[in-house]
Parts: sequence; structure tokens; C-alpha cells
Amino acid sequence: MKVPCIDAGLVPIMIPLLDSRDQEMLLHVGRAIGRICYDNNDLQEQLAKAEVINSLVRIMSDYPDNEPLVRVNLLALSNLADLDAAKEALSKTKVAEHLVHQLQVANHHEKVEIILEVLQTLAENDTLKLQLVEAGIQEAVSEILKRLQASSKPEDMCSLKAASDLIVSLLLGDESMQQLFAEGKGVIYQNIATWLTSKHTQLQLTGALAIANFARNDSNCVGMVQLGVVHQLLDLLDHHVESGDVSVQHAALSALRNLAIPVANKVQMLEEGVANRIQTLLRSDMPPVQFKLLGTLRMLMDGQADAAEELGQDPMLLNKLVQWCDSKDHAGICGEASRLLASLIRHSRSQEVVRAIQEAGGMKHLVSMATSEHAIMQNEALIALAIASAINLEIIKEEFKEAKLVQNIHKLLQDESTGPEVKYNSIGLLCSLLNSGDLKQEAEEDQMKETLGKLCGHINENVAKQALMALQILNEERSLLEQ
Repeated sequence: MKVPCIDAGLVPIMIPLLDSRDQEMLLHVGRAIGRICYDNNDLQEQLAKAEVINSLVRIMSDYPDNEPLVRVNLLALSNLADLDAAKEALSKTKVAEHLVHQLQVANHHEKVEIILEVLQTLAENDTLKLQLVEAGIQEAVSEILKRLQASSKPEDMCSLKAASDLIVSLLLGDESMQQLFAEGKGVIYQNIATWLTSKHTQLQLTGALAIANFARNDSNCVGMVQLGVVHQLLDLLDHHVESGDVSVQHAALSALRNLAIPVANKVQMLEEGVANRIQTLLRSDMPPVQFKLLGTLRMLMDGQADAAEELGQDPMLLNKLVQWCDSKDHAGICGEASRLLASLIRHSRSQEVVRAIQEAGGMKHLVSMATSEHAIMQNEALIALAIASAINLEIIKEEFKEAKLVQNIHKLLQDESTGPEVKYNSIGLLCSLLNSGDLKQEAEEDQMKETLGKLCGHINENVAKQALMALQILNEERSLLEQ
């Protein structure tokens, strides 16, 4: 009957009835509007333009204790709130305050679910996110989670998940996230420790995602590490590492990685033994988990020479990394393991680390990484190889010859699609390699001079200067031989 009613012009007749003071009339009109606009996008847009949204919010405000009327208005709003125009209209009302109030007084799971569903839709809009936080939605939702965390009833679990999802949505906005953090005093942050140790996987996930989102801001990161949140995350990962929930592990690892970005945190996390705890977690046989753990370790090593020197001489870790570099099944882990090897050399600049990686068989993987399709990885590998060559070329040159490093560099220099930074770093590495007579000879035989000669006229000034320097080294060698 929907279409005939609409075609007959029912909607324009109903809209003025929303101004009635008769609550019974309002109940039936609200129900009719909710049903008519359900799953009908065109009609939803018409109703949004006709300012029905303002009327529905006003009715909730005027009759907050009329349960059936509030419920009908909530259902009508949930059918309209998907529209951007409706969210825009709602942001100009006091809907946030009314919904927070209704959630606080809701005593039945069905009403809680309807309100949470409307709130979840509204939280897609940044302005409404902020309005909800300012209206105190976090206290109301935290109370719901506190009330439900001892339950295991299916209907309560639905509400618990909806409330958890709403918290995560509110944290996705930069301004709303900062307001919720409130310098570590906000109710969401205060509840994180409880959620991480909850028996409910959903609450553990919410706690980990909350930390990951709060950690988008550097000062929040530093504050949270000082408050001891890192070990709470590591305890959670320990609990899940063997056969636990992959979503929780992903969230906890994302949080750890974000926390490891500020320099002050790297120092404190390393002092507290986080690198060692992450290594024990590498026993996980789940590739996505291994991938993120390796990324977090690499993040911790950034600029930390002592830690890189210590880890770079750990035979168990190096052997594992080399195994992962050989893995054909998981390109992501292979890439991340290679990047960590490069990082250990780059940040330690240690002869012992170069020797340890060479003995573990890792140099050939850095040569492969130098020809990766990703420029960032290429540059990381080229810089690591150049440092290793400058430190002790003698012990690694045989591996370079086997891996055809000189020839691979030549291909990078000849390839017009290679970016200037990669070319610059390739020539820098070549200059180090030319300190070995054997590798110089390989460069001569591969007609490297001709390519370098062309690069002396490269549009990028740095590449041109670097090419000229390498060419001079090659020419000096030849003139010495002629003498």
C-alpha cells in the first residue's frame, strides 16, 4: 500500500500534523512517516527538505517521558539519518542532548539498541560527533558497557557491541578524539585498563582500538606510555598470541606501532624491555601478526643505535628474519623482514651487526630489496648496503658478487623510470663498492662508465654530481693501471 498512498498525496497532508499537540495523533503520524520513508531514498530526501527532522526532534524534546512516542520518533529518525542532508539538519538541532538523555534513562535493551543505531549513524558526521561528546555521550555509553560486561545474554551482547562500535566511531574524529582523551582524564581512557582485561573479546578490542586512536596524537602517545599502557597491550597480545582473536591482535599491534612513533616513547619502551617482549610474541604463526610485530620492532629501532646494535647481533632473531626473507608465500612479511635487517644496519652503523647479518645470510636479501618495486624499500636497502660497504667491504664483497649487486645497480641507473633519489643512493653505494678491486673490475666490464657519463647530464643536480664523482673514481683507477 506504500506506493498508492504516496502517489495519492498522503505525505504533504501528514507533515502539518506534526505540529499537533495531540500526542495520540503525533504517535500515528510519526509511525506512518517512519514506515513510508523506510527504504525509500527519494521520499527520505523529500521529508528532509520539508523539515520533518526538526519536527521529530522537537516532539522528542516536548514529550521525553512518552515512551511509545519517543520510540516512534527514534525509528523515524533512524530511517532518515543516513542522508547527508538529514545529518546536516540534525547538526542544527539539539538532537545530541535529547539522545544522550534518552540513552541515560533507557531501561530496555530494544530501546537502547534503537538509540545506539541512530547514534552510530549520526557519528559518521564530524560536527555531530563533537556535539555528542559535548553532550556527554561517553558517560552514558560507558555506563551501558559497565552494566552489560557481567552478562552473556545474546540481546545484551548486541547492545555491548553497538556501544563499543559507537565509541570507536567517536574516536575517529580528531576533535572529538581529543575531547574524549582529556589529557588522560576522560572516562573512555579511564576505562581502557578494565576493557583490556575483560572476559569479553569485544571490550578488549574496544580498549585496543581506543588506544590506537588516541595515539594518533604525539602528546597523547607520550602521556599514555608514561601511564603504563604499553604493558597492558603486551599482556593482551600474550593472551591472544597462540590461538586468540585476530581482530584484537591487529588492534593491539596498531596501537603499539602508533605509540612507538615519538622519540621519547622509543627510549622508554626500549628501557622497559618492549623489544624483548615483542620478540617472544614472534612465535605467533599468523602472518598478519608477524607482519605488524616486525613493523613495530622496526619503528622502535628508528634512531636508536644501542638497541639496533643489540638486536642486530641476536642470532635467533636474525635467523628468523632471514627465513622470513626467503618466504615466497607472504610477500608482506618478506618485505618487512628485509626492512628490519636494513634498519638494524642503518641505525647501528656497527661492524659487529654487519658481520652478524652477513653470517646469518642476510646480505643477499638486502640486494634483492634494492631492486624492489617500492622506492622507499629500495632507498632503505641502498643506504644500508652503502653503510655496510663503508664499514667492512672485505667480509661482504663475496656475497655481493654472488648476488650480482654491481649489475643490479647498473640496471637501476639505466632504467629511466628509476626515481632520482634511488639513482642518487645507487651511485653512493657504487662509490663504496669501487673500493674493492674485484667489484671495480665488474663495473668496468659492465660498461658502467658509459651510463655514468650520461648521468653527469641528469636533470637532478645531486644525481649529476654523484655520477661525476663515481666516474672520477673509475677513471682514476684506469689511469693508475696505465701508469
